Amino acid sequence: MICELCFHHCDLSEGQTGFCRARTCRDGKIISLNYGKVTSLALDPIEKKPLRQFHPGSMILSVGSFGCNLRCPFCQNHEISMCGDGELEMAEVSPDTLASKALELRPYGNIGVAYTYNEPLIGCEYVRDCAALVHEKGMLNVLLTNGTIEEAPWRELLPLIDAANIDLKGFTPEWYQQLGGNLETVKRSIALAAERCHVEVTTLLVPDENDSEEEIQSLARWLASVDRSIPLHLSRFFPRYRMTDKPPTPVEQVYHLADAARKYLSFVYTGNC
Repeated sequence: MICELCFHHCDLSEGQTGFCRARTCRDGKIISLNYGKVTSLALDPIEKKPLRQFHPGSMILSVGSFGCNLRCPFCQNHEISMCGDGELEMAEVSPDTLASKALELRPYGNIGVAYTYNEPLIGCEYVRDCAALVHEKGMLNVLLTNGTIEEAPWRELLPLIDAANIDLKGFTPEWYQQLGGNLETVKRSIALAAERCHVEVTTLLVPDENDSEEEIQSLARWLASVDRSIPLHLSRFFPRYRMTDKPPTPVEQVYHLADAARKYLSFVYTGNC
């Protein structure tokens, strides 16, 4: 049975788990293993997502599960993104419970739910069901994603999403291949999302991998062709997970590349500096 959620198109036998560790074949159907299984839950400032131009100063209930359909060696949340079902402590949280908790936290500045921490789209059924209930309660849905999803399920989900921060991890097919991803898929996801909701984009600048001025200018030029008002976040890399052999991105390099991107984009922010 082929899983058609992302470009990996895992061909799964009965009981076999896909590349993302969160989808399997059961009774001849592809199902989500992480539906309602929550590894992380916190009330965060919206700016932490990062979203700089969507309800600034507000808080948002942030929820994550396990698994990811990329293999970034620098992953900041590898403890949950690189694990599978039953490999760490989880809580069962139904869509109704999550939506009710979001409403309960409204007096504390909460505006809705952010699906984040691991890759939420590999559990898109849970995101869909939660997001519908969150909207029914008059609150907002935010998605933090690598954008690695096929067009049909992305179009189906987008009407429920109010804002998204999408990782654009670089601008060469070779770099994306190293990460287990596909650049053109992410570009399509960004362009489609920009038609339906508020979008911001984040690029982590990894020394000697995706931090050349030429690459960032190409990235910014393309993003401006979608909409030059899309905010771009350029973030500083720190050694993490399986990429501990590189130093942190020099702060001056982050600022330099931000200036280069501003030639094409109206809003460029620096992070982790």
